[in-house]
Amino acid sequence: MKTNLDEMLAFVTVVDSGSISAAAEQLQQTASGVSRALSRLEEKLAVTLLRRTTRRLELTEEGEVFLAQARRILDSVEEAEEQMALRRQVPAGRLRVNTASPFMLHVIVPLIGEFRARYPQIDLELNSDDRFIDLLERRTDLAIRIGVLPDSSLHARPLCASRRRVLASPAYLRHHGMPATVEALTEHSLIGFTEPESLNEWPLRHAQGERWKITPTLRASSGDTHRALALAGQGIVCLSDFMCGADLAKGDLVEVLAEQRTELLQPINAVYYRNSALASRITCFLDFLSEQMGNKSADTVH
Repeated sequence: MKTNLDEMLAFVTVVDSGSISAAAEQLQQTASGVSRALSRLEEKLAVTLLRRTTRRLELTEEGEVFLAQARRILDSVEEAEEQMALRRQVPAGRLRVNTASPFMLHVIVPLIGEFRARYPQIDLELNSDDRFIDLLERRTDLAIRIGVLPDSSLHARPLCASRRRVLASPAYLRHHGMPATVEALTEHSLIGFTEPESLNEWPLRHAQGERWKITPTLRASSGDTHRALALAGQGIVCLSDFMCGADLAKGDLVEVLAEQRTELLQPINAVYYRNSALASRITCFLDFLSEQMGNKSADTVH
């Protein structure tokens, strides 16, 4: 075989990370070393895989074809290594987990210490995105998604559910007053999401139904930004218990219109793309999350 695995890994990592410098940091190598690996690979294959400009790297047609093959080869090698670990009955290898930033910070991160103590041979890679990602393209083993899942070929494992509440800080309510009705919200500063628009439908019962579509006076893309703005007294928000349960317990946030709240539970699922038997490192992480969250009520997932 002309090419070697290190050269393939350098190529795939450059494509996935978007630059040679980012790939070098991820691979813990020098940028010049990664660049030389790419040059050797192209020389051995006698093709150009990447077009290099001052601003970006772009795959050639040959690069697209080789990328798909290289991914399959690297995945096969990783699976073979996993099988050897299974023979020792010790889950091992890299586990790539992706979820929204608030869920990562408020739920996953506090559990990582115990997971690593149980499975020291698993190398965790934690990534956050506020949008759904393509697991295969991003080489992600497992994603945790909040809300109703779109139709998909991905396998899903339910973990728990979390309630959404309308919240404000005591300082905001002292200054602006507690709204007495759902309709009175129109007189307040309402913090909404830039997308998806469905998150701007709050679970509040009113004369026309059980969801109130707000017109935000301030928008933000991240739930953590909403939380920070609410804590700073900038307006009223609607967020999940997993993010704000501790704030409610301490009194830093107060529920607004609690008697009008409808029970809108957001399902939380782990999704993965492998059709064959799950790798042991994925299985043990799924089992661990189910153990930690699956038996909790929506009130306690925070």
